Amino acid sequence: MELNPLIHPSEEVKDALSSGKPLVALESTIIAHGMPYPQNVETARAVEQIVRDQGAVPATIALLEGRIHVGLQPEQLQLLGQSKEVAKVSMRDLPYVMARKQHGATTVAATMRIAALAGIKVFVTGGIGGVHRGATQSMDISADLTEMSRTNVAVVSAGVKSILDIGLTLEMLETLGIPVVTVGSEDFPSFYSRQSGYTTPLRLDSPADIACMLHNKWSLGIEGSVLIACPVPAAYEVPFEKMEAHIQAALAAAEQQGVKGKEVTPFLLRYLAVRTGGESLDANIALVKNNAKIGAQIAGAM
Repeated sequence: MELNPLIHPSEEVKDALSSGKPLVALESTIIAHGMPYPQNVETARAVEQIVRDQGAVPATIALLEGRIHVGLQPEQLQLLGQSKEVAKVSMRDLPYVMARKQHGATTVAATMRIAALAGIKVFVTGGIGGVHRGATQSMDISADLTEMSRTNVAVVSAGVKSILDIGLTLEMLETLGIPVVTVGSEDFPSFYSRQSGYTTPLRLDSPADIACMLHNKWSLGIEGSVLIACPVPAAYEVPFEKMEAHIQAALAAAEQQGVKGKEVTPFLLRYLAVRTGGESLDANIALVKNNAKIGAQIAGAM
């Protein structure tokens, strides 16, 4: 496969592409906007190592001085984790940030598109965006969903972010024809919690079965992603009812302070980390590591 000239893979990623090693795409918004320093950089490095330990190659995706990088060096991860000048880049922002030669951390939507251009079929994140609470008035629906409907990259996550309207997000995923499969559970997870109050649409219990599902979908010419939901490890779970009370308080604080648009999610994550005494951050780190392990196993099985 000939790479798009605007994609700049690391030597490790180049080698994997040429030799057929399994690759796992990783997003960078979680580094620049999802966690505080130094936990963000520590988690990013740990996640990359988990992918390697499973026999796959990590490909963290970001923009540095407007150039799209697929696979980052340690000093580049450090820059993303510490710099205050890193834009949050979704699909609509990508050409602009490139033109301005800025640093950018890619969201689920942008990371998926770049991964597809690089020939990577499995992407690991924390949780996807979706339909925001109150969307019937605000029409606030993440571009992650529309990108998933048309890009052939599997998304391994802990479900959708629990700050969203999970029921409406599942409805939208169904409308867009995006299969939702939970690993090893009948309950659809809600990021910090192993349950959400919703039954999973589909269930598979092994990376091999999920790899087979992906192969069948794309071999039939059925475009788009599959959302692979991995419940957070039980030892780090924040019970759903407890977390919901914290989320309600966070949403009220965001409204009171006039936080809107792409700033909402980072604000809520920071608020929750403080309000829960770090419990939500511990869960976030644990679930990303768990997703990385499962995603790398799926990439290997493919």
